[in-house]
Amino acid sequence: MRQELQSLPKTLAEDVARNLVMVARLLDEDPEAAYGYSRVALRLASRVAAVREAAGFAAYANQKYSEALAEFRAARRMTGSVELWPVMADCERGLGRPEKALDMAGAPEVHKLDKASQVEMRLVAAGARRDMGQLDAAIVTLQSPELASNSVQPWTARLRYAYADALLAAGREQEAREWFAKAVESDRDGSTDASDRLAELDGVEFVDALDEHEHEHEHEHEEDGGSASPTAEAGHEDETRDGKED
Repeated sequence: MRQELQSLPKTLAEDVARNLVMVARLLDEDPEAAYGYSRVALRLASRVAAVREAAGFAAYANQKYSEALAEFRAARRMTGSVELWPVMADCERGLGRPEKALDMAGAPEVHKLDKASQVEMRLVAAGARRDMGQLDAAIVTLQSPELASNSVQPWTARLRYAYADALLAAGREQEAREWFAKAVESDRDGSTDASDRLAELDGVEFVDALDEHEHEHEHEHEEDGGSASPTAEAGHEDETRDGKED
């Protein structure tokens, strides 16, 4: 990216770089703000492929799939790279065109992808099958050497999770539980909520210890003949409502 920015005047390159850094920092935690920075970078340097790609991911994170697809296509034209092929296919899904995503999954470009991107393409294809109500086909799509492998790669947790989720959607609950458990084993950075899904299948309920302590304290207070003040009760009601909204 730094090399691409060298084609710009120094001051302009620095301004664009600052905005791209903010896109990267905020993309996960505040995608709307990241999108704003990406638009500034795009306005300053729309002929730089890295800027178009960053703008595409920011739009994608905000579910602006048509805009994201246009930016990814522009970046691909500039670089000739196929690495954006899976996310472009997922944009087609987001636009309600799963058939197009499946066509892309079978295109020659897929053979030029690295292993990680090929796995990503498989995930997109399985998602497209599910979009079309083809649950069994989605399961078959995910069955691959990468899924069967015991080695843990950056994509392993997400692949196992997707397989477990597809099994559960098809009513194969016991198999789904096994694969959610395998996803938990490989999810070292917490990229999925596999542990929550597994607990849900096992009927485990998590209780907030702080809330339990508050309820016990109120119960003891009532037994002593006291009652919470109207202000305290109102405050507790607000906390509960805010908690539900969060």
